Amino acid sequence: MKLAVVLLLGFVCVNAVEVDVQIEECNNGNIKSCYEAGMALTTGENAEDQEKKDVGLEYIRKACKHGKEKACDALGDNYYKDKHYQAAKPYLEVSCSKGVKTACEAMGTMYRDAQEISQNDVLAREYYEKACTLGSANACINVAIIYRGGFGVEKDRASEKMFYKKACDAGSKAGCDSYTTMDNKDKGIEEPGLWDKLKSLFN
Repeated sequence: MKLAVVLLLGFVCVNAVEVDVQIEECNNGNIKSCYEAGMALTTGENAEDQEKKDVGLEYIRKACKHGKEKACDALGDNYYKDKHYQAAKPYLEVSCSKGVKTACEAMGTMYRDAQEISQNDVLAREYYEKACTLGSANACINVAIIYRGGFGVEKDRASEKMFYKKACDAGSKAGCDSYTTMDNKDKGIEEPGLWDKLKSLFN
């Protein structure tokens, strides 16, 4: 047990030393080190320490300012998670245009839920569709719901079903269940009733 504690403390110290080296290199003009130091200070356990996280964001901001694209992506993600939506928006827009699915999904949610911007179902659907295309199962489900409810579009059962299938293909059990239910209904296959489901538990 004591050995494990010693090893763990040694690991923490090594990480702290590595961050110190990255910060020193950043201060000497190495932009990649600014990004790496910032990410180290804003992820994992360090993210739970607001003081460390704030310092880390400054290094990420510096890296973004000097052209490190991944730093700009990380900056938008952090702003969004911290609910600074207006600050996040320009970074998320650029990240989404480069194919970062989480950024597209976040933009969809911002427009759907009017997070410091005017609510817009059409733009929400467009961003969710892009995130869906990039492999976000949750975004695919959100598009299906938009077509089901007719939010900014005509209600379209075929499109709803198609996006549930996309969600299923992306690994969502909820997407698979919704698609199967709709597909069975289209084929005239009746869903088992509650009593049938209960009886199946004892078979």
